[in-house]
Order: sequence, then C-alpha cells, then structure tokens
Amino acid sequence: MYRFSNTVIGFLNLFTLLASIPIIGAGLWMAKSSTTCESFLQTPLLVLGFVILIISLAGFIGACFNVVWALWVYLLVMLFIIATLMGLTIFGFVVTSRGRGQEVPGRVYREYRLEDYSPWLRNRIKDPRYWNTIRSCLLNSRTCAKVAFWTPLDYLNKDMTPVQSGCCKPPTSCDYNMVTMVAQNPDCYRWNNAPTMLCYECDSCKAGVLESVRRDWHKLSVLNIVMVLLLIGIYSIGCCAFQNTKRAETDYPYGQNRMSKVRPRWDYYWWRWWRDKREQLY
Repeated sequence: MYRFSNTVIGFLNLFTLLASIPIIGAGLWMAKSSTTCESFLQTPLLVLGFVILIISLAGFIGACFNVVWALWVYLLVMLFIIATLMGLTIFGFVVTSRGRGQEVPGRVYREYRLEDYSPWLRNRIKDPRYWNTIRSCLLNSRTCAKVAFWTPLDYLNKDMTPVQSGCCKPPTSCDYNMVTMVAQNPDCYRWNNAPTMLCYECDSCKAGVLESVRRDWHKLSVLNIVMVLLLIGIYSIGCCAFQNTKRAETDYPYGQNRMSKVRPRWDYYWWRWWRDKREQLY
C-alpha cells in the first residue's frame, strides 16, 4: 500500500490535466466569437482551464516522480480551492435566500419584484455596465421571440420563465385602457412594443434575471457541496502521497527498520556482572 496513494493522485491529475485542454480550447473559441453572451464567459473559462492545468501538472509530477515541492504546491492550492468553494457556497445560500416571485391570480406564471431580492444582487444588476451586457445577451438569445405570437388564451394557460415574465410583457396589473390617469406600476410606463425595447428597462426584467440567477446559484451550490467533499477526499490521499514522497527521499524507505545499533542503558553491564557472579556462587 506504500505507493497506492501516489498512483491514485497520479492518475487523477493525469485525467484533470487532459480535461483542462478542452476547457482552454472552449475559452479561446469564445474569445473569437462576436456574440456578447459567449464572450462574457470567456475569461472565467480561460482562468479555470489554466488553473486546472497548472495544479494537475504539479500533482502529477510530484506524485509520479517523487518531487516534494511540487506536491507541496499542489496541496497548498488544493486547500485554497476547498476554502474558496466553501466560502462561495455559504455566500451563495445567504445571497439567494430571498425572492421566489409572486403568484398572479388567474395565471400560471409568476411575476417578480426587484425589492424582494438581496441588496447585493440589486446593486449588481442596477450597475449600467453589468445590465448593458445582460441586456445584449437577452436580445441575442431571442427569448421574447418565443412568446411574441402568443394569444390571450396562451397567457392564461401557459407558464413563463422568470426572464420571459419580467422582460417580454408589461406587468399584469397595467391597464392601458383607462380614461383617467391613475398611478400604476412604474414599469407600465417603461413598456414599449418595439422588439428591441419591450420591457428590457423595467425593474421586473431585472428581477426576472435575478430569479434565474437565484435558481442557477442554488443548483451550483449543491454541486459545490459535492465538489468540496470530493476535493477533501482527494486532498487526504494527496497528504498520504506527500508523506510517501518525503519518506522516499530519505535513506530509510517505508517498512525498513531504522534502528541499526542499540546502546545499552548505563546499568546494563553492572547488572550482567552481578548476574554472572550469582550464577558462579550458586
């Protein structure tokens, strides 16, 4: 069992080393794309790919060739990744604990309000730099084109995604047939029939995007928990491989008795002399 942990770490890192190549390739391919949604993901993909490549290379070299410093770097980075994932998971659950939308009487879909979400998410979505990027993504995805030809009966019987509910129609409470002006939801005045306008500047659209983020973040948090448990197991095996590699550098491999000489205790010769004398007397 001496080399078992090193072999496991070597194979695992060889697999992740090969897996990092298509991740980097996907990031480079997205860098050449003119679509805003795709280029929005290129930086995280490239960073993730190169980090996996470097960590896997260090772990593979350290485990297979008994390089102590490489395994030390590997374990240090792994510890940092585990702590980061745990922090992101806790942060994700705290930030996305609010929301879920409100039921609309007589409708299958829900509607969403921006004030129902955490202040951190609201501040991010209101930032013009982020919202302009997200808005371009929504336009390119043609999400609203799927409901453009719905009949009034479809609005009663069909469900909508949070983005469709918030961005592709005005709030259900809006009344555009009133003769007298009565205060309505501000989003009612932001609505525009133009396909490139619709309700993309509405707070309900921002809330719909946050609801999609909230749902995806919850799924990602569950995945993060599984990944943390898996990484802790790999980290434990890596620690065994690190100890094996350090032991291999010494002159006494695992299993060999390191004790070549034993110095007798100070009273050993005296006790032996006394025993011999007694045997002679009796």
